[in-house]
Amino acid sequence: MSRLPLALTGGDCAGIGPEITAAAAARFPDETFCLYTCRALFERACAAAGVPVPANIVWRDVGVDKGIESVVTGRNQAVCGEIAYRAVMAAGRAALAGEVRGIVAAPFSKTALRMAGHTDVPGHTELLARLCGREEATMAFLAPGLFVSLATIHAALAEVPRLLTPARLGRVLRDTAAAVRRLTGEARPEIGVLALNPHAGEEGAFGDEEARCLRPAMEAFAELARWQGPLVPDVAFRGMRTGGEGLKAFVAMYHDQGLIPFKMVAFDSGVNVTLGLPIVRTSPDHGTAFDRAWQGTASPDSMVAAIDAARRLTR
Repeated sequence: MSRLPLALTGGDCAGIGPEITAAAAARFPDETFCLYTCRALFERACAAAGVPVPANIVWRDVGVDKGIESVVTGRNQAVCGEIAYRAVMAAGRAALAGEVRGIVAAPFSKTALRMAGHTDVPGHTELLARLCGREEATMAFLAPGLFVSLATIHAALAEVPRLLTPARLGRVLRDTAAAVRRLTGEARPEIGVLALNPHAGEEGAFGDEEARCLRPAMEAFAELARWQGPLVPDVAFRGMRTGGEGLKAFVAMYHDQGLIPFKMVAFDSGVNVTLGLPIVRTSPDHGTAFDRAWQGTASPDSMVAAIDAARRLTR
């Protein structure tokens, strides 16, 4: 397993994906990376940014037949969405076939994917889940000293209470416990579960999801972790700083509940991790940054962290 290369996907080539991918790969000269992207457009973006493409890249070209010449930086374009889609699909198939040991994905634009006709792709997590024959996977975020998973992902806030079913909560708790065990080596790690409602429902005054949904799920999977909570969301992260001793782990009920505090403490070092699939996938926790693309000023630190996390998870 350790001798297999890692797959990189170049993301949206009109964004910062190419330059941060090339710069990050150069930080790991002991690794060989299979890079899934449009080679001509990727090299054009890196040249404009002044970022050399390192020698430890093996090209896996997923270029399209036409439209590359008209690509401009910093804009959603159908051709870039199509390249990003093909790259993720090709890398996913390679991972399932055992040709690569994991995937590190540069950010793509969901708008560009929709422009390319892929209107039912909420994000990397859902796309790879479908490729693996799963209805859903668990989205999580990792930084030094901090791990946050999400019970719901790209869903309207009004839909969240309905989505907190026993099956979904069970899957997320199992996936989270397994990941934290792998990261810490603890047989039964401590993991906080954030309440859905203010004041953790205030004994039913502000909602009953804590008593009706969350506590039964935590009790059902008590053997997997030392679940703490449901925790009052606005104080659960109080005093949290990355880089401390041990790993603070939490399960958030919805996207912004987990991502706002996570990015407050770990924007440059955060990594998006997909759990519950037969393949490993990580990515930076930021987007395409169209306003900074092809300028050579984008930090590769989050992409570096994503590669490092993939190396740890595929050891």
